[in-house]
Amino acid sequence: MNLKCGIVGLPNVGKSTLFNALSNAGAESANFPFSTIDPNVGLVPVPDERLEKLSELVGPEKTIPASIEFVDIAGLVKGAAEGKGKGNAFLAHIREVDLIIHVVRCFDDPDIIHVEGTVDSERDIRIIEEELILKDLEMAEKRLESLQKQSKSGDKKIIDRTRRMERLRDHLAEGLPARTFEAGIDRSGRFEELFLLSGKPLLYACNVSEDELNEGNEWVESVREVASAQDASIIKFCAKIEAEVAELKPEEKQEFLEELGIEKSGLDRLIRKAYEELGLITFFTAGPKEVRAWTIERGTKAPKAASVIHTDFERGFIRAETISWRDFEKYKSEKAAREAGRMRQEGKEYVVRDGDVILFRFNV
Repeated sequence: MNLKCGIVGLPNVGKSTLFNALSNAGAESANFPFSTIDPNVGLVPVPDERLEKLSELVGPEKTIPASIEFVDIAGLVKGAAEGKGKGNAFLAHIREVDLIIHVVRCFDDPDIIHVEGTVDSERDIRIIEEELILKDLEMAEKRLESLQKQSKSGDKKIIDRTRRMERLRDHLAEGLPARTFEAGIDRSGRFEELFLLSGKPLLYACNVSEDELNEGNEWVESVREVASAQDASIIKFCAKIEAEVAELKPEEKQEFLEELGIEKSGLDRLIRKAYEELGLITFFTAGPKEVRAWTIERGTKAPKAASVIHTDFERGFIRAETISWRDFEKYKSEKAAREAGRMRQEGKEYVVRDGDVILFRFNV
């Protein structure tokens, strides 16, 4: 499964610069609104030191990392829900993603135009959020109108659905996002057959200046307060630094980061945080032809995990021969781990753990 993340924000907050650094895809980045019209899409490998170590130990013909699809969605403006600034198209692109990465400008630079004239992170967040909520409110009102007509039949299930939709309508009308609604919004923002934009998982990415990357500033603290109220997470990054890091060779990258006093790049932290927000984990397959990372939801049982590789694996599942990543690293090979009694035979009820190295046995 490929995780799909939508990068959103006001124009000129660093979205396309971030996207370029993530994917080296060359998305247009310019100092004026709407330099991105159609969404740019990039498939980005997930950094994972465990995969690199497995590859060193096994020596396969090829190594394939897990990947995340990033979508650079054009800057939203006030009135997007009414179609202003290509708003309807932009909002439709957001509907297709699994996670919203909301880039917020948390630096001041007179040479970079701000669409609102000044930097105010809390206001900027609210502008985007209001547009998502307004679009959700429009959909909720339409669905409520339909349910109200159906409820005249006296069907109790329809009446209950109508009441839930009324509560959602009132919640949105108060300017509150669907993700803070009382109950019933799943991780995709789905509720009563609606895919709610403001119900999707959210990660705030604070774009700061190079000087404030380690300390932060008042704008970052404002974002932190907003995120806390929504049980959302934030990361800090400097788009300028990330763009420079993306151009470096791997061996130069770590040295550059250490000089700046940074352990991990903002992009690496963003990708790992995206996994956390969506409850995703990684398991591995390792053989002479290929060492590969696979993405599944936390809590997935072995047969369903096998289906990520091929649907036949789930249908004909017999067992999963499993070694923990730590044991594979300790014993240096599958054979040595097996001889040490560290390979487990797991059945259909086994819940796959993050870092498992698995050999699936199945009937064709």
